[in-house]
Amino acid sequence: MAGSLKDFAALKALGQQLKGKGEERAREEAERAKAEAERIEREKQRVAEASIFRTTMKGVNKLPESNRYVPQLPKPVITPPPAPKRKLTAAEQKDDDAAVLRESLSDLFGVEHYMEEEPSLNYLAPGVGSDVMKRLRKNYWPVQDELDLHGLRRDDARETLAAFLHKAVQRNQRCVCVIHGRGFGSRGGEPVLKSMVHSWLVQTDGVIAFCQAHAAEGGEGALIVLLRAALRPER
Repeated sequence: MAGSLKDFAALKALGQQLKGKGEERAREEAERAKAEAERIEREKQRVAEASIFRTTMKGVNKLPESNRYVPQLPKPVITPPPAPKRKLTAAEQKDDDAAVLRESLSDLFGVEHYMEEEPSLNYLAPGVGSDVMKRLRKNYWPVQDELDLHGLRRDDARETLAAFLHKAVQRNQRCVCVIHGRGFGSRGGEPVLKSMVHSWLVQTDGVIAFCQAHAAEGGEGALIVLLRAALRPER
């Protein structure tokens, strides 16, 4: 009796195993059939599109070469390189720098807001300490050169002053004296050249301060001008 039960159980297990394999095979066949159907559908669509294209292009002929439009590209514009500039000599470079400086000095430049205390007496460049003005008034820096503008017309005075200051800066001079006169002989008694000199000095790169000269150096008719070399450490 026991042997019969074992055989029945074995047969039942075998039947379930065969059933599972049959279901798996059926799924695989169904997937293959689906893939084949999709491939056939894509092929039909490709054939249909090709047929539509041939029908659309029927009767269309290729244009002969003589009727074909070929766009013309613009020719590149070749710009010749600029001719090399002749290198200036040292003397020419100095003259050129001085000319640029002269042209940069305007007679209409207002200096009032740059001047310290009394506009007619002192100027201190922005960023320069007030101790510099104190030392300048006490003749801390000896005057190394002097320019007298007496008798010069305004344009001549401007050019002469520009050239003088340019040379002083190039020589690393620290302190110079500019004599402009008191202007008593000016039209209307106004010291025109004096005020012009103040304006030109304020516009000059390299001038960091100036003040009225002491009586022995010209008093109201002269200015002691401090140049940027004065701020460099002395060797």
